[in-house]
Amino acid sequence: MNIIVYGAGAIGAYFGGRFAEAGANVTFFVRERRAAQLANGLTIESPEGNFHAHVHTATTVNDVTAADVIIVAVKGYHFKDALPQIVELANKTNAYVLPLLNGIEHVTLLRKSLGEHRVIGGFASIIATLNEQGHIIHSSKGSNIQIGALAAEQQPIVDELAAMSERMHTNVVAQSDIVKGMWKKYMLIAAFSGITSTTQQPASSMQHEATLNVAKTIVRELAQLAQLEGVSFTADEIEKEASRLEKFKGDVTSSMHQDLRKGLPLEVEHLHGGALRIAQKHDVTVPTIATVYGILQPYAHGTPTNE
Repeated sequence: MNIIVYGAGAIGAYFGGRFAEAGANVTFFVRERRAAQLANGLTIESPEGNFHAHVHTATTVNDVTAADVIIVAVKGYHFKDALPQIVELANKTNAYVLPLLNGIEHVTLLRKSLGEHRVIGGFASIIATLNEQGHIIHSSKGSNIQIGALAAEQQPIVDELAAMSERMHTNVVAQSDIVKGMWKKYMLIAAFSGITSTTQQPASSMQHEATLNVAKTIVRELAQLAQLEGVSFTADEIEKEASRLEKFKGDVTSSMHQDLRKGLPLEVEHLHGGALRIAQKHDVTVPTIATVYGILQPYAHGTPTNE
């Protein structure tokens, strides 16, 4: 299988490397600086198994000749700028597109741009970063991609991707209801990133009942939006998702909080802003999400400067 990985940050590089490990012909579509790093090969350091290999890179659409699947693994704040080039790549290769971003809004934009049959549903679960050399440091055991067909004709390639799990040190799991799974991930990541970033504290902040309740309210507000978007959740399912927040303990924190600490841009517009746009479409309010968005907006492009 020919796979293009659009973006080779920690997530794209890790899973792209694992697909290469399984024997796929993987090309990383990256900027010049990242291509220079990858010229020395791609290195994964992981409790699930280390991996090093020389890999193909591309920096322009002209560098690409073939692809069956394009895995999109950019940060949410880069997505809209990247979209025209992703569409150009997909149209040139006639490939399916599998985005691994958090949230929902990007799927709608891709389907509008490419057609509903071209976009596969999916999301990734992993804790990983890049070190100064551009190596992927997978810091905790466990990683997976959840994928699912959003059109019947996609099922064969979804099954083929999932079958590759047998030959690599990660799991690619085919889901029958991937849209619901994506909403569950959205609920959890928006709540956890929102509460850790606004409090500027790790998961231990949620030992306070009032703080935990704010995070759980974000889950419930997103569940309300999911229902309005046609994705059904029972009351018990919603509370089960909210209770998952209680499993985060101690110094564990979100990638958004880590980015905030480093003065880097945040995915607040993509995650919390996206929820506000869905709410506006349905003429409802999500006050807790709106509050989180308002608090974090000054940091959306990195540490604000006083001008």
